[in-house]
Amino acid sequence: MAARVLNVNVGVLGHIDSGKTALARALSTTGSTAAFDRAPQSRARGITLDLGFSCLRTALPPQLGLGPGELQFTLVDCPGHASLIRTIIGGAQIIDLMMLVIDVTKGMQTQSAECLVIGQIACQKMVVVLNKIDLLPEGKRLSAIEKMTKKMQKTLENTKFSGCPVVAVAAKPGGPEAPESENPLGVSELIEVLKSQAYLPSRDPSGHFLMAVDHCFSIKGQGTVMTGTILSGSVSLGDNVEIPALKVTKRVKSMQMFHTPVTYAMQGDRVGVCVTQFDPKLLERGLICTPDSLHTIHAAIISLKKIQYFRGALQTKAKFHITVGHETVMGRVMFFSPAPANFNEEIQENVFDFEKDYLYQEEYLSKDSVPSEENKENDQAGEVQLPKQQWALLEFEKPVACPKLCLVIGSKLDTDIHANTCRLAFHGVLLQGMEDKNYTETFLPKLKVYKQKHKEGQVERVLDDYSVIGRSLFKKETNIQIFVGLKVTLSTGEDGIIDGGFGQSGKFKIRIPDGLKPDTKMVLTSASKKKSKGGKGDMTKEDESRKNDSVQPVTISLTFKRYVFDTQKKMIQS
Repeated sequence: MAARVLNVNVGVLGHIDSGKTALARALSTTGSTAAFDRAPQSRARGITLDLGFSCLRTALPPQLGLGPGELQFTLVDCPGHASLIRTIIGGAQIIDLMMLVIDVTKGMQTQSAECLVIGQIACQKMVVVLNKIDLLPEGKRLSAIEKMTKKMQKTLENTKFSGCPVVAVAAKPGGPEAPESENPLGVSELIEVLKSQAYLPSRDPSGHFLMAVDHCFSIKGQGTVMTGTILSGSVSLGDNVEIPALKVTKRVKSMQMFHTPVTYAMQGDRVGVCVTQFDPKLLERGLICTPDSLHTIHAAIISLKKIQYFRGALQTKAKFHITVGHETVMGRVMFFSPAPANFNEEIQENVFDFEKDYLYQEEYLSKDSVPSEENKENDQAGEVQLPKQQWALLEFEKPVACPKLCLVIGSKLDTDIHANTCRLAFHGVLLQGMEDKNYTETFLPKLKVYKQKHKEGQVERVLDDYSVIGRSLFKKETNIQIFVGLKVTLSTGEDGIIDGGFGQSGKFKIRIPDGLKPDTKMVLTSASKKKSKGGKGDMTKEDESRKNDSVQPVTISLTFKRYVFDTQKKMIQS
């Protein structure tokens, strides 16, 4: 029986040219298909253009309590080039432990910070690696390392990685042009630290098979090999797998893990799957899965949180780069929150309730938001009251294939790559996908997101004790008939009902079921008399006071809600 092998996926992330590939090379004992900058343009430019994979095998550490066996660290070398952050986000979904590689001579840089953000979203543990210590003058090396270590610990103290290990290395002393005979510094210490940070990742072989393919190539006489990491479920020899992007199903002919033939692989494993009669040029990267288990969606509802380092508001109708599944597509967003009365209600995690009403938001609510009229109802001290959960409707420019409850990241990747700013805007969980391309007609009407509407007008004059004429609530061309029966409130406290139009200029009649208060009638009557003539003569102080009060018009308030996706555009009042 073969010795037990536990696979832990380690993401090697950091800013461009921080030495990630050199570090992965120094650590690894076995290279995978996409390892070590195979792409010609990648080697020429000295940067990693795609996820590279290699592995390091060592004895299982005693803290795992698994007995004899091997611990395999699969090293995922993520590109540091700013325009390739899409690839990093795709890779982050398969990472158990993260190594953040920092050029010790430069410290935290733009992409290092973005990698840290991705790590906080997708990863549980991290090790900081201060690389290129050979570039520090020998006499000042120890103090410089100590200074940078303290700086990194300070940077991380308010993140989930507070107190994580910091290790100093020189993965390739002398730089890229140095001879291979140069031994790396600090790498054996780093391996010990990685072993100390290893944990038993949560792995579940049940459920549908789903694998993120990052490389596809043919072997003469064998077939086409797709290599990648299994995101969920398991796969065995002879299973049928689907390539959903191409709507093609193929049978698994053989499998390998780092050049060793296997008959079975499960969630978390890195594996090469061989199929026949398939052109590798059709799929460089993407997803393969159990047939009919992955759905192609045109829109989605997600729960989300804003990334704290993103500057600026997240606005409804804005477009973002949406990374979902293993793809990045453009998508338009609409934000919404619980109805104000339910702001503090506990929300069931990863479930969306279509029975509830939700409030449309012009932007994602944060402590920097300007309070809206609806929010002011709950406002305590001029601050925006923040709900426990917010959601977004994402509408994709082109359909994407993805599993349920997958990670979603929204970014502004078109921001200047040289600007010192975080381009990652929000992250969330996909709760509901919309497969029908006519989802605006078939699905969205079920989503009860409403806008609170508020209109104000003025009472022009009194008709009798139970009715008044109003103006300035509607435009001349408005069809007042659709507002008949809606309730209004006068600023003097009476409740009324719109009874119909009055004339052709947008005026309307309001019925007051309980009748006008005497004071209201007096104010309105005196205002009308003042308009018509304005009487002269002796006035008592009481009359003068009443005259001054009459200067304030009596306003009419009409409040209703309208559901955003209601095709009939009904006006609803509670």
